[in-house]
Amino acid sequence: MDKLKAMSTFVAIVDQGSLSAAADKLDRSPAAVVRTLASLEQHLGVRLLNRSTRRIALTDEGREYLDHCRRILADIQTAEFQLDSRRADPAGKLTITAPVTFGRLHIAPLLNQWLKQNPAMSAELILLDRIVDVIEEGFDLALRIGHLADSSLVARQVGSTPYVLCASPELIEQRGLPSHPEQLSDWPTVGFTPAGEVWQFQVEGELWEQRIHPVVSANQIDTELAAARDGLGICRVLGYQAQEDFKRGTLVPVLAEYNAPALPVQFVFPHSRLLSPRVRQFLDAVVGPLQERLSGMSGN
Repeated sequence: MDKLKAMSTFVAIVDQGSLSAAADKLDRSPAAVVRTLASLEQHLGVRLLNRSTRRIALTDEGREYLDHCRRILADIQTAEFQLDSRRADPAGKLTITAPVTFGRLHIAPLLNQWLKQNPAMSAELILLDRIVDVIEEGFDLALRIGHLADSSLVARQVGSTPYVLCASPELIEQRGLPSHPEQLSDWPTVGFTPAGEVWQFQVEGELWEQRIHPVVSANQIDTELAAARDGLGICRVLGYQAQEDFKRGTLVPVLAEYNAPALPVQFVFPHSRLLSPRVRQFLDAVVGPLQERLSGMSGN
């Protein structure tokens, strides 16, 4: 039995969601895919998948084996590809997606600088405040903020950003500074609709949740920040989202000593996709400068 071929077949079945779809992906007959899977399970002495005519489901053994297969296949691809990709000049088109504000402040300047240094390259930067399907929508890279839930993606962390509370200087002058999160129940606040009305803090090493009563809520960060600038209340945003206001003095930090643990900032790309020279060299060029930007950001 060709073990690598069997591993690739097993991974394709899981990724495609069915035996027939895996057969199409691998350009093999469904019967050949079934035989390969059966031989692999017989060789291992365990059932990897529970399957019917309509669906498949990983067993516990299958889930564990899948992780090993992904790592082994990725290592083999990387070893073969790196023999010549390190020497290759990047060429072609790079497609990246990132959150709107973070992309504008941090990704766009670094991308522009990299493109100047690599005239054979072009790029498309799509800024969206939603989680994109990197594989389905055809992106080379995505910048994600937060913990990675999709096990089909590989992450390369470049730093972190905390949630920060901020308010206008005029509001602070009128009311003073709160000294503890529990005091927020008596303060006007500006809410972010998707996040709900409970804010999290870290108090003496423990998670503290505080319910707020927003004067106004918005589903867009710029609108939330504008309301805070106008003195309507304290708002809670990610550190990079408030950095321009902190620099201009239009907003000031509040309760910074109680900030909840920071969220990871990371580039992600598909587990099954071999990194091209352009992607690898872009990452090598921007990760260091991006780490410096994040480490020097207000609130970090």
